[in-house]
Amino acid sequence: MEHFFHGIPRIFYGIPRILRKIYIRVDKDTANPSKAWERIRIKQQHTRCPHPDPITPVTPDKIRFVCISDTHGKIERSGLRMPPGDVLLHAGDFTTRGQLTEIEKFNSYLGFLPYKVKVLIAGNHDLTLDEELGDSTLQSFGLQHSEIESYLKSRGLKSVKEMLTNAVYLLDSSVSICGIKLYGAPWQPIFRNWGFNVKRGEELLEKWQKIPTDTDILITHGPPVGHGDLTGGNNNVGCVELLNTVQKRVKPKYHVFGHIHESYGVTSDGFTTFINASTCTIRYKPTNSPIVFDFDIPEGRSKEELLHMEKNSSY
Repeated sequence: MEHFFHGIPRIFYGIPRILRKIYIRVDKDTANPSKAWERIRIKQQHTRCPHPDPITPVTPDKIRFVCISDTHGKIERSGLRMPPGDVLLHAGDFTTRGQLTEIEKFNSYLGFLPYKVKVLIAGNHDLTLDEELGDSTLQSFGLQHSEIESYLKSRGLKSVKEMLTNAVYLLDSSVSICGIKLYGAPWQPIFRNWGFNVKRGEELLEKWQKIPTDTDILITHGPPVGHGDLTGGNNNVGCVELLNTVQKRVKPKYHVFGHIHESYGVTSDGFTTFINASTCTIRYKPTNSPIVFDFDIPEGRSKEELLHMEKNSSY
């Protein structure tokens, strides 16, 4: 009998990920993630993991990633201890509603952090980074396109993302760090009228289909179903198609996200480690510690490349 792991025949493990042709379909229970997870969880491993010790020495053969998310403009003066590491990952919601002064303050904060490289994506609160939002939505949050354009023009900028000078900003895009491939995407299932909202099912799946199969570390704002997605009301709200994409097609070693503050923590399916790195609690207190992990540097690559990236503003 052929053995399966997360629905994938083991024969596929001998095939390079980039050559695999695995097609994900919309789940029949995509609109009811709690129901979908009850059905899916029976067939797979699901383990809650202890947080790795952030105090252990950083070694030359590994890149230490430090993960935070959902800081909501509160980390800058929080006094939260940031552990040693090489690369900072932020999974979105670094503002309360995307005000340009908030972004300016956060970018300045990033500049003071000692990490050689900082990588971030936007979240649903980072409204002004969602270029698809209409005037009416922005106005409902007290924001005006005309004021945004005037602010950018006064600083010689063409877009809000250009304000993030102290980080690599990913929007459906990748970056390679010492041969380790990261991909970032800000989307999540529709949540009120916030930013980066996409309908469950086919529309979200189209976003996830852009994720390259050779991704080692995936960063999304919203969680996959079943991992770091349980709300205070004991409901799963993660994306079913995201979980299927992660487990059946991409299979990254790590998946970092946030969005659901009360589900902060680390879980594993036996292959991918899922990290809900929400810094703020459900009461928006920035007290959850950063979560760290170490990634082996691929053969033929060196940590010295981080120094080169630090000098290259385009990374």
